[in-house]
Amino acid sequence: MRPYSRRQFVTGTSAVAAAAAMTLADSRFASAAERDRAVAGTAARAVRTAGTTLEQAAAPAGAGTYRRLAAGPGWPLVVRRELAAGSSGRDTRRTGLASFVQFTDLHLADTESPVRFEYLARSIDSAYRPHEALTVRGAASLVERVNALAGGPYTGRPFSLVMATGDNTDNHELVELDWYLSVMSGGRITPNTGDPARYEGVQNSGSADYWNPESAFLDDYKKVGFPQVPGLLSASGRPFTAPGLRTPWYTTVGNHDDSIEGTLPDLDLLNSLYTGDRKVEGVDDATAAKLADAILHDPAQAALLLARLLAAGPIRHVTPDARRAPFTPKQFAKAHLDPAHTGPGPVGHGFTPAAASSGKLYYTFPISDGVLGVSLDTTNRAGWADGSIGTAQLRWLESVLQTYSTHWYDTDGHVVRRGSQDQLVVLFSHHTSTTMGNTLPDPNNIFDGRHTGTELVALLQRYPNVVAWVNGHTHANLITPHGHTVPERAFWEINTASHVDFPQHARIIEVADNADGTLSLFTTLVESAAPYTTDFGDTSEAGLAALYRELSFNDPYATPAAKLGAAADHNTELLLARPFGR
Repeated sequence: MRPYSRRQFVTGTSAVAAAAAMTLADSRFASAAERDRAVAGTAARAVRTAGTTLEQAAAPAGAGTYRRLAAGPGWPLVVRRELAAGSSGRDTRRTGLASFVQFTDLHLADTESPVRFEYLARSIDSAYRPHEALTVRGAASLVERVNALAGGPYTGRPFSLVMATGDNTDNHELVELDWYLSVMSGGRITPNTGDPARYEGVQNSGSADYWNPESAFLDDYKKVGFPQVPGLLSASGRPFTAPGLRTPWYTTVGNHDDSIEGTLPDLDLLNSLYTGDRKVEGVDDATAAKLADAILHDPAQAALLLARLLAAGPIRHVTPDARRAPFTPKQFAKAHLDPAHTGPGPVGHGFTPAAASSGKLYYTFPISDGVLGVSLDTTNRAGWADGSIGTAQLRWLESVLQTYSTHWYDTDGHVVRRGSQDQLVVLFSHHTSTTMGNTLPDPNNIFDGRHTGTELVALLQRYPNVVAWVNGHTHANLITPHGHTVPERAFWEINTASHVDFPQHARIIEVADNADGTLSLFTTLVESAAPYTTDFGDTSEAGLAALYRELSFNDPYATPAAKLGAAADHNTELLLARPFGR
């Protein structure tokens, strides 16, 4: 959850169009010559663009406060040389080493849950989204897209895996977790809780604060162009069959998989309210401001305020549902081991019986021959949206890096030669290097210290085999070079936008050896399989997925231009020094 305060609706669509049209005249390129080098050579590449944003990308069409979407031009490849130059002719010499896909921030949401605070949307942008009843169908459409792709556009290698880097659920409820596992592995899903015959969330409340799609009532959303869509809520909750990935998949845990609305620590007082029959739909401005401030600054106090609201009202009575109960870290791992969700594998999707017993949600896994994946748990169960990493996990990570490196650097910068094997290492986490400042003590392990993203970057730069850190959380596309005076100690941080907020991206990542002492990491953004245009009366699966994207673009509390990122954060070739010989 990322805080965003405002009192008025905005559209931001002109800013989105401007961001989408950005060229390589970007501050990251020091000169026109460097910019020209960045675009050189693309014609020589046998690039498989179909189904990716290299071919086409969603773009706003028409005028007005509510904008429709259409197919816009594809985005170019940007070559980034901040960490290495690379030699000419590498396109014809390179060897593909790995190809995989990142999903992140799916936020599959039980929109009828009592323990949600949609009424804080004016203060916290992620508290309510007009399209959130369609999250499960949107994620299934993303799976369809990946299934239709043959592999990486630059190496041609088939995908070895899909990694979902956290916030796979929205409110860490058992039913949301079941939806997520079914979306990834395939199966029948009914994205509805409570009364199976009717919708019981805020979108039929008659409150002007929310989009009431099935009603002619002129709510605040319709005042800025949102449509009336008869039958939408019943259609969004009807059963459907998710195709499931054809590629093995893994899971990294995020703060929304870990705590109430990704922010509040789990307290017995609130846990019992998940499955109750009382739901707050609105509060006065003073109460909303007080609760929003507590969420951002004092999660424990916010939990108490929320409990009082649910006890005293004003409330709406909803149908209780035991499936809304929150899950623990142990239950999270155990659910992944359920044979019903094995899908294309692997068993446990990264989690083992030991993880289900201990609740330790970090692990290693093979990406391809010679390339190791490391999934971290950067959540903090003390509360707040941002994260950190515990001392025990940090020590475990360093032991892993030493196991797969024949040389590294000590804290004084001296080379240490000890290991018996070399593998390239790609890290995955939910949080980014700049969103790991939450060092509150872990209430479940108060003697385990907490460490920031800055400390983690310093550790990773001591191990040259680390080539990339892939993450989410910010809901924005951003690629950051972590340079060093010793070139082999540099690595790239690849942050990808969410699939709940526009632009609803996933990312293909390919690793290639250029046979010149450098590696290339290719990043290519992909959208769901949904069509860009939609008929408001079309409640087919494709129509609902298309509407999901269009509504997210028009969400008046969102900041789509900021989340879209610049051209240098989209489709890229990221050059860096190869840490060991072939």
